[in-house]
Amino acid sequence: MAKYKFVKEYEIKASVKMLYPYFSTASGLADWFAEKVKTVDPQTFEFHWDNEEHVGKIVAHRAGKSIKFEFVPEKPEDTRDASYIEFKLDFNEMTSTTFIKVTDYSWETDVEELNKLWDGLVHTLRETVGG
Repeated sequence: MAKYKFVKEYEIKASVKMLYPYFSTASGLADWFAEKVKTVDPQTFEFHWDNEEHVGKIVAHRAGKSIKFEFVPEKPEDTRDASYIEFKLDFNEMTSTTFIKVTDYSWETDVEELNKLWDGLVHTLRETVGG
């Protein structure tokens, strides 16, 4: 079974400066993305969903622009093709909105489920930030 790369863009009426901590800090991510998030070290977070723990390492980071978490694989043979989530933010000055591009590379291949999942998560983020 192959992994699937899901990519979707969302618009939020909020500044990048206000939004970025929701993608780059444990407390921000816990507000909308996971049930619980703990910082292991500055580059490693523990994400908790459905009583399961997943360790994500920051492998790419541009302050105020993007962040990419690569998940530590459960099986050593998956190291070459690790699952990841990437968030890219782009501010449009004309509309005063930020576009969030989500890339979710994982074993989940049901596009309808992924759409529901991310639409729900981003809805929670919008409610949290008021955008």
